[in-house]
Amino acid sequence: MSDLQGKLAFVTGGGSGMGRAICQQLAREGARVVIADINMAGAEETLASLKDPGSHLALHMDVSSKDSVTSGLESIINAFGGPPTLLAHCAGVMHFCPIVDVSEQDFDRIVNVNLKGMLLVTQAVSKALREAQIKHGSLVSISSLTPYDVGADYGLYAASKAGIIALTKSFAKELASDGIRVNTILPGLTDTPLVSKETLEELRVRFESQIPIGRLGVPEDMAELVVFLLSDRSSYMTGAEVRIGGGLTM
Repeated sequence: MSDLQGKLAFVTGGGSGMGRAICQQLAREGARVVIADINMAGAEETLASLKDPGSHLALHMDVSSKDSVTSGLESIINAFGGPPTLLAHCAGVMHFCPIVDVSEQDFDRIVNVNLKGMLLVTQAVSKALREAQIKHGSLVSISSLTPYDVGADYGLYAASKAGIIALTKSFAKELASDGIRVNTILPGLTDTPLVSKETLEELRVRFESQIPIGRLGVPEDMAELVVFLLSDRSSYMTGAEVRIGGGLTM
């Protein structure tokens, strides 16, 4: 039996891509899953794809809004009788633009969703666990390999993902005494709906020949790693940034 059997998992960005694949893998291992997304239709599609959908919950959430995160977590606690002990924070947006042309609006959107969102969600879950006096938990966020080879056209995105790495290390140190582990994964180029078909093809041409394994990542690759980090199989890991790019180091 999986050590995730019966545990409550909270997945942001669960309406598509990596988030959906993580929800599906968690459900296969017996976890109860809360699928949070700003796109409620996507969250409900993910819910319908899970075994025994009645055991899980689809939830509208804007991770860049503290009010939305707070009310969403309250809904989870009311529905399941306590806070989630597992968090996979996958919500994020991409942006491709020469850095000299980045607008203030672009900056606010990317930083608010990718970086502020990670901060708000991780704060909310860790505080809920503390208040419930639950001395165990595993929280995983999605960063990226891009901070290690910042291109001119994705510098803002890379900066937001670099921030996730820094926050992960800080949360990990602060929460270790509470029995809460905090890790992040750094995917390489992955075929998800987050990347438009046109941009994906451009990036495929640029990077695919450099990937030693010889293909782009797929959401299921990332889901396996995230679920490992959420499980007790990684019980001695916290503050880690785990690269998963098919051998691509950017």
